Amino acid sequence: MADPIVHFEVGITDGARARDFYGELFGWRFQTEPDESNTLVVFEEGIGGNLMQVPEGASPYVTFYVLVDDTDAYLERVERLGGKTMVPSTAIPGVGEFAMLADPDGNLIALFTPETSAS
Repeated sequence: MADPIVHFEVGITDGARARDFYGELFGWRFQTEPDESNTLVVFEEGIGGNLMQVPEGASPYVTFYVLVDDTDAYLERVERLGGKTMVPSTAIPGVGEFAMLADPDGNLIALFTPETSAS
């Protein structure tokens, strides 16, 4: 079975402007963190997503997250297939881990492995 897309992310430079744009264009609803660095896009159906404030000097981006069983193993394959690791496997406490890669054309793609529950 193919690895599914489970999340999307839009890197933004102005949270209020992005929320106004996507809210008016698509009717999206949002849940924003107090510091406005991350805005969850709230849907009744479909995959989840968020608007993420990019650091000063960084470029805006659009990416999607692919569910995989081992981010490090996939990053090894990325390098062999002509891609590049952009963010190594990084833990999200209580959630799992993610990594980001660039495909051979430079497109940013993210990987996600959920944390497993101890039996």
